Amino acid sequence: MTISEMPKGSQGQSPAVPKSVFITGANGFIGRCLMARYRAVGAEVRGMDLMADPERNVIAGDLTRPSEWAKHAEGCELFINTAAVVSFAAEWQTYRDISVQGVRNALDVAIAAKAKRFLQYSSVAAMGYDFSDGADETCPTVVGEQLRYGVTKAASEHLVLAAHAAGEIDCTIVRPGDVYGPGSRAWLIEPLKMARAGQLLLPNGGQGCFAPVFIDDLLDGTMLAAGLPEGIGQIFILSGDEAISCRDFFSHHWQWAGRKGAPKSIPLKLALALTTTIWNINRKLGRAAEVTPDTMLWFSRKGNYCIDKARTKLGYEPKVKLDEGFKRSEQWLKEIGEL
Repeated sequence: MTISEMPKGSQGQSPAVPKSVFITGANGFIGRCLMARYRAVGAEVRGMDLMADPERNVIAGDLTRPSEWAKHAEGCELFINTAAVVSFAAEWQTYRDISVQGVRNALDVAIAAKAKRFLQYSSVAAMGYDFSDGADETCPTVVGEQLRYGVTKAASEHLVLAAHAAGEIDCTIVRPGDVYGPGSRAWLIEPLKMARAGQLLLPNGGQGCFAPVFIDDLLDGTMLAAGLPEGIGQIFILSGDEAISCRDFFSHHWQWAGRKGAPKSIPLKLALALTTTIWNINRKLGRAAEVTPDTMLWFSRKGNYCIDKARTKLGYEPKVKLDEGFKRSEQWLKEIGEL
């Protein structure tokens, strides 16, 4: 399969190419890649993000002010919401405004635009950080004060499923694993910067699970989930199928930064105390940084995720193995001057 073809499902079926696709968060890592893939198969693609990009048919706007960009979505067949607060460091109100109320705003725009399908990008973080190995779509979602990113992702899922149950619009939810590959800020550029500064810190010897999924595999799974009838009303975990520890994953960044061995590590309890102090200082000084207790909790996951549902219903199959994914990522970092 080439990028100019739609991926094939479990029975060899391939989704029809949507006539028009609208994507929020269109300048972000996943949004930008989705726009390119749908354009490559012949769809007319439009988008919205904080900054306009006229050459790619992206207008300026955000989820809190839908009236500013709703007209740009009119007539879209498929509406994909990738816009969100992609951070473990934001305030509750920010998460609520964008990742919860903003999702309802996006649903309203999609419904008014007469879209046939609404696909919401959630996250495996909706299941929290403390779960058994092999967690699947039936596992409870997280509640509470910790891992606020996951709590609000779970809340956004409730809004989307409620809209689907009410017959407002056909909906699908995708929970990506830890998405990496060329273009990734969260899992390539930022950890590399922290490694260079000697600040890449992992709890409990780095033995927590990491759940990498290469961007190309995520795009295939998304197009299947958004286009096949088997995806309607469903939640799908789209992750890789190779288990890896945080230590092994981030050792690549450590070595790319010219350091020997693996990233530094301290016990989780101490890591939580240290990052809480650092986070509070950064908040007072107005500095943006992902050194937070929620980040440490995320790096302490004890289990991995099960992708059997996506395999069975959609024919999803991760194709890019970790060795190949790291090679492509390293090459991209060199091309943009980070290495």
